[in-house]
Amino acid sequence: MRIHIATDHAGLEFSTQLQHHLAAAGHEVVDHGPLEYDPLDDYPAFCIRAAQAVVRDQAAGIETLGVVFGGSGNGEQIAANKVLGVRAALVWSIATAELAREHNDANVIAIGARQHTFEEAASFIDRFIATPFSGEERHARRIAQLAAYEQDGSLEPDPRAPRDAQGPEAGQPDVLAADGSSFDPEAG
Repeated sequence: MRIHIATDHAGLEFSTQLQHHLAAAGHEVVDHGPLEYDPLDDYPAFCIRAAQAVVRDQAAGIETLGVVFGGSGNGEQIAANKVLGVRAALVWSIATAELAREHNDANVIAIGARQHTFEEAASFIDRFIATPFSGEERHARRIAQLAAYEQDGSLEPDPRAPRDAQGPEAGQPDVLAADGSSFDPEAG
């Protein structure tokens, strides 16, 4: 399997170790940076390029996944999720690695390099790679809903909306004020 990886300075040592670990397991590793330690580097471009490569490879029928690292993994996950077609999950345990694949068909995971030992992170990644998507209808349906929103902004109907609602306000929840509030929704 091809594995695209990216990080920032916080995960550079992990990234180097991970490349060796994954190559030893027979995976093709593509490193999207950085190439050297720079305590002021920024993760978005590295992670976005890795995520773009995952989507491009998957569209070409290449079996591929992505792994992005940073201090916490949060920003890296956000960056990867900006790429159309990416479902990046923040992983912090074996269970979250499995569920990211089984339930969400995640194609990228983010891990906090400052939150885990290399051995822990490698075990999460190995499990992520080894776990297939369950294909269960409920999960496939939810992933399709996410993809539809990503493509054209469509959402399932809001069950709170009046059935005869029309126009851009349709499906918007009512604004409720807390008890004792001076908020008057009729006042505009």
